[in-house]
Amino acid sequence: MNICVYCGSSSGNDNTVLKAAEELGKMMAENGHQLIYGGSSLGIMGTLANSVMEHGGTVTGVIPHGLFRKEVAHQGITKLITVQDMHERKSTMANHSDAFLALPGGFGTLEELFEIITWNQIGIIEKPVTVYNHNGFYDHLIKMIQHAHDAGLIRPKNLEILNVANSLEECLKFCSSTS
Repeated sequence: MNICVYCGSSSGNDNTVLKAAEELGKMMAENGHQLIYGGSSLGIMGTLANSVMEHGGTVTGVIPHGLFRKEVAHQGITKLITVQDMHERKSTMANHSDAFLALPGGFGTLEELFEIITWNQIGIIEKPVTVYNHNGFYDHLIKMIQHAHDAGLIRPKNLEILNVANSLEECLKFCSSTS
């Protein structure tokens, strides 16, 4: 299975996130799952990619020309695809992926997460989407989504698009399920 993982290109302030990324990379490699991700060698992204590679897995990174230098494109992965822009990056990652997982991250992670949820909602794709709620990282986001539902802006059926995992094992379980 090809799992697209959205996550930060910075390391953040919680070192346990990096440890979780290392463990996820190991689990993905051991279970024969390929990592599809944003192609950076930095932060959580780089830690995850390195772990998959160190454990004999396969990694495909997708990075726009404009971010090639800024994000320091990872040269030590199985395959690095360079695209024109962020739109092509997201489309390429989606086309190569069977499931989507968001680890902690910033604006880019959130933007990619919501776009892939929306693609599921409007029928462009039908693939599992999961957030890893590491140490409650996504608690406030989950509450905001519930608030939008309570306000009548998200249908109950569409709430089911997003899986919330509280362990790495749950992440892989949700990724393996069908939407």
